[in-house]
Amino acid sequence: MDKFKEKLAALREEVNAADARALEAEAKAKILQDEQIQKDHEITSLKNKLKLVEDELEKAENRIAEAKLNLDEGETSKTVGEGLARKVSLLEAELDAAERNLRETTE
Repeated sequence: MDKFKEKLAALREEVNAADARALEAEAKAKILQDEQIQKDHEITSLKNKLKLVEDELEKAENRIAEAKLNLDEGETSKTVGEGLARKVSLLEAELDAAERNLRETTE
């Protein structure tokens, strides 16, 4: 009978130890699950931030392309304007020469 009681006591100790290990494992699992949920939220947040940054980058690249286009157009306009200014100067000089010639002819 004593052996039976000893065996029963040993089994109870094993069960208690197994219960303690199970509780500890469940607690660790809960902590890991909570951490996983937190990481998932963080990943979602970072994905949203990344999307916003990518959108801002695309807008900035579009503004740069537009600015380059405007710069090219401005340089073209400047070149055309300079050409027209030279043409006006030449025409004014021709007009002055023609007026002088007319005065000399009429005198």
